Amino acid sequence: MIDQILPHSPTAYVRRPTVPAESPTLGLGHLQFEALITTARLSANINDFALIALLGLLGLRIFEACGSNVADLGEEHGHRVLRVRGKGGKLVLVPLPPAIARAIDRAVDGPVDGPILRNTLGGRMDRHAATRRLKHLATTAGIRMPRMHPHMLRHTYVTTMLDAGVSLRDVQIAARHADPRTTKRYDRARKNLDRHPNYILAAYMASGT
Repeated sequence: MIDQILPHSPTAYVRRPTVPAESPTLGLGHLQFEALITTARLSANINDFALIALLGLLGLRIFEACGSNVADLGEEHGHRVLRVRGKGGKLVLVPLPPAIARAIDRAVDGPVDGPILRNTLGGRMDRHAATRRLKHLATTAGIRMPRMHPHMLRHTYVTTMLDAGVSLRDVQIAARHADPRTTKRYDRARKNLDRHPNYILAAYMASGT
């Protein structure tokens, strides 16, 4: 059309796929998340707590967690940090609270290079192995979810911060969402469940009025 070769756009009437206003992924509840963290901390596999910490307490995407190396650990302005290469190859510094830093140090256990998360053979843990470990930990913790997967922990990371009163803007920065509408999708899903009419109906029936 720009070059005046076609009289009209062949895509003019193409219907775009709709994107739901709410995130279809459900996160874990607070008690479920605490149970998962406790189970991972007590696990004999030293990678388990580091895995849960990276996904659920730092909010990393699964490819970011599995792709993190020992060489990416460092210190900036008195803070322990992890250099994370995110979407589009963008490099960001993620601060490590002491408990998370200790979990990572325990998983690394000495080596100065190679991956932070390792599989049972000592090689880099991939997303499939991580998903299997996550499912195993969830089962051990007594968490019954129809489809447990790593992104659930990133979702939990976002909704937990929102529940704690962190501003939407700060959550967007922490989660590294390029578009604030992505963060809002998590927020809408969380609020809609909290104020679902089913709770109002149940309270009405319980009151006997």
